[in-house]
Amino acid sequence: MTPAGPSAWDAPRPASPAGGLEDESSPARISGGTRWHPAMRTALAEAVRVAELGDVPIGAVVLDPSGVVIARAGNEREHTGDPTAHAEIVALRQAAAAARRQDGWRLEECTLVVTLEPCTMCAGAIVNARIARLVFGAFDPKAGAVSSLRDVVRDPRLNHRVEVTSGVLAGESADLLRDFFAAHR
Repeated sequence: MTPAGPSAWDAPRPASPAGGLEDESSPARISGGTRWHPAMRTALAEAVRVAELGDVPIGAVVLDPSGVVIARAGNEREHTGDPTAHAEIVALRQAAAAARRQDGWRLEECTLVVTLEPCTMCAGAIVNARIARLVFGAFDPKAGAVSSLRDVVRDPRLNHRVEVTSGVLAGESADLLRDFFAAHR
């Protein structure tokens, strides 16, 4: 049930980190190196924000080709009562709205950064949005659809494949989830 009037969900979000991402030419290690740390920290801030509001702490941001945050979101399932309101879906909707203002819905050169490996629903949305690159933190052995259970985003049978970087600030992402669930059991 959606509460009447403004709530903490409507509070302004912190500004994106200054300076953007590191130079495209900087090498990324298997763990993603530090290149994606600023964007992942923004996604982690979104996760913390929604955890404080009672939702599962997963955050996501969408970056335009120059590394500017064009969308940011956290899970909103509890707040909205919408089972599809995963952080990735909410962020993709925001980014698509911004893209429509620029002449289309495709997010072909954009990067999605999310604190947890996307589920099947979110992985499908990532493919359909034509996201170029996915960066995620913690692996999800129970529902992950990027490498843990299946690999939807790189399936050669689909019309689009996504470049993937995994394990970026994975410990921080996993700790946030572990602490949340420990407090809610």
